[in-house]
Amino acid sequence: TKRMTAPDAATLLACLRLARTEGIGPVSYRRLVRTHGSAQAALEMLGRGVSAGRGIGHPCSRDDALREIERLHAMGGRFVLHGQPGYPPLMAALHDAPPVLAVLGDPALLSARMVGIVGGRNASAGGIRMAESLSALLAAAGVDTVSGLARGIDAAAHRGAMTAGRTVAAIAGGLDCPYPPEHADLQATIARTGAVVTEAPLGTMPQARHFPRRNRLIAGLGLGCVVIEAALRSGSLITARMALDLSLIHI
Repeated sequence: TKRMTAPDAATLLACLRLARTEGIGPVSYRRLVRTHGSAQAALEMLGRGVSAGRGIGHPCSRDDALREIERLHAMGGRFVLHGQPGYPPLMAALHDAPPVLAVLGDPALLSARMVGIVGGRNASAGGIRMAESLSALLAAAGVDTVSGLARGIDAAAHRGAMTAGRTVAAIAGGLDCPYPPEHADLQATIARTGAVVTEAPLGTMPQARHFPRRNRLIAGLGLGCVVIEAALRSGSLITARMALDLSLIHI
């Protein structure tokens, strides 16, 4: 596995503070960094009370950001920053690429060849077998699997991938808040053998509004996306549409 260079402490602190500032999303983050030249310069501007747009609050405090960094490092995790070495290249092409990713496991795996496999939580036995066998076949061919750690197809895809290779779990909440709770052991196993990734801060309990971001991670990390047994209005099909849009960007 290619060795990754960690960002220096000052860069990490500034980027995390800006990313965790209320009202700043991926698009406004990139706009501020582009306008002011760095995350630190953008923070200094915000600290002086200069308006950066509607709804943007006072910068995340240095102490709060340091606590999150220390807690993640204590868990054995690390941050991957947009624009820094090791950021997954496919995801970097997104106009709203997450500025900060929190990772448990091997961050270099985020840049490996992967295919997303997603589907229904209430999957049939046949759907479960298909997800397991497909991810295992992909692993045997040197292609890893990324999925969302949900019940049903997602969990089957992760388990199948681990029979012959590695897998990435993209989650909606913080790395310290496994969801669903019964997949805590599965998440821990994936973190030991592959990677678990999120853009949510530690302590974030997953809510419905967080899952579109999780779906975007799956679409942004994979070369493509396979849907197995999904309802017409499901998040799985939203993920597939995101992946299709991204494939047109990468062509």
